[in-house]
Amino acid sequence: MQYRNVGKAGIKVSEIALGSWMTRLEDTAAVENAAQIVRKAWEAGVNFFDCADAYSGGDAEIFLGRVLKEYPRDEVVVSSKVFFPTGPGANQHGLSRKHILANCERSLKNLGMDYIDLYYCHRFDPTTPMEETLQALSDLVDQGKILYYGVSEEWSAARLERAQRIISERGLHPMTVVQPQYHMLDRYIEHEIVETCERYGIGITPFSPLAQGLLTGKYRKGQPLPAGSRATWQADRQINDLLTEENLDKVEVLRKVADGLGLAMPVLALAWILRLPVISSVIVGASKPSQLESNLAASGVELPADALAEIDRILGFRRFERHIG
Repeated sequence: MQYRNVGKAGIKVSEIALGSWMTRLEDTAAVENAAQIVRKAWEAGVNFFDCADAYSGGDAEIFLGRVLKEYPRDEVVVSSKVFFPTGPGANQHGLSRKHILANCERSLKNLGMDYIDLYYCHRFDPTTPMEETLQALSDLVDQGKILYYGVSEEWSAARLERAQRIISERGLHPMTVVQPQYHMLDRYIEHEIVETCERYGIGITPFSPLAQGLLTGKYRKGQPLPAGSRATWQADRQINDLLTEENLDKVEVLRKVADGLGLAMPVLALAWILRLPVISSVIVGASKPSQLESNLAASGVELPADALAEIDRILGFRRFERHIG
């Protein structure tokens, strides 16, 4: 396992991180399976475990904290998030100072920890002044309850630029990390967010790197959906929106690139993301140990320039030389 700094900060995280959004905790067998996955990740060198207060209504934090107690706290990097409702009250959601401070305490209690390494704003809150949100996060750093903070979805480059102005004007602790969605079939962050993060020394820890499973290669054009896959869940619009003929055609050609390099499709997809130096870690989910093993193999894989050019051609995307060196 290889490790990278989170932006210009000193903290180092494994190139592959384990996320908790797929963690299933409905019965004893599911909990034991999830614990086995966390332990296998640790044994393979993963030191970064991503969670959120919203995952399983807080149960994911409780579960993760219990398993991670088996390992030295100073060697584990844990993240969580704040934004989504934690109750029915008017102040139990969003990014107000009140909710951020209360929710941080809730997450610390759930995790059974004294501090959270990385704390994200899960979404953008248009009802709260950005100054209030950033001040609250910086104050949590002063209090030692979080070490670094960042943001996730809905924080555009323009919002990141505005945040940097506020941080500079108020002398706040810097923003350290951004967690957007990013994969081969959704490259929107390359237009502006990557450049902004490079400019300010902000690390990027993308989620959904395998496009809800589409980039694993398990969905094939002209073949029935795999039994039990996310695409068979009627409520899962994310994967179903991705399962277009155009995307399935692209994946078929990408499979040939992976085969030519002697790589599994997930390894190609993850290594492709890690080609950007601004990427600190790629957050993957796993519902069984075999999925995790496949993902872990991407750490340290460097794709040749001709393969990167071919991937851009397949994806129909203009190559940005500055970003991929």
